Amino acid sequence: MAEIQLTTCQGEAIGPHLDDLARLRIRVFRDFPYLYDGDFDYEASYLRRYAECPDSLFVLAFDGDTLVGAATGMPLTDDVEEFRAPFEQADYDIAQIFYYGESVLLPAYRGRGIGKAFMAEREKHAARQGFAIVAFCAVERPDDHPLRPAGYEPLHGFWRAQGYERQPDLTTTFRWKDVDQAEETDKPMVFWVNAPAHHAAH
Repeated sequence: MAEIQLTTCQGEAIGPHLDDLARLRIRVFRDFPYLYDGDFDYEASYLRRYAECPDSLFVLAFDGDTLVGAATGMPLTDDVEEFRAPFEQADYDIAQIFYYGESVLLPAYRGRGIGKAFMAEREKHAARQGFAIVAFCAVERPDDHPLRPAGYEPLHGFWRAQGYERQPDLTTTFRWKDVDQAEETDKPMVFWVNAPAHHAAH
């Protein structure tokens, strides 16, 4: 397999890759645990928020000219209320938080250190921008979910190894349509935080 090229860009510079990134998100998020029945128009508008934020970051993984993985982030102050509110209610200074939107990678490219590189690039960007805390949230599905694949292991161990801690008191819900459902439903999301300078109350 050819060597994967990683590149980063900010804000509007993502423009030429937005459609490919939208398709990549739809493809990866169809799998458990997200089971997201993706909608291209929604994806394009979701990603446009990142493109319109000059302090956002995109880390892109290419195999030749093909986008095979991507990770995003932006200041939490620029993100939607579902992600801001739990931190505000817990008395965090959200101006200190850089929020990771997603990390998506095609299955054939996993296990090669690309996920670690995605984390490292976003952490470097956040540190350069002066953020004290980096955070993301992840959907949590019941162990007995009917579409849970045999042998499925969540990424909790990987995230902990990168220095992130699950924060069960920081939760939100987000709506989307599962591949096996007719309507959108609320999904429970739990935040993970990596705070070298931990919030004083935590």
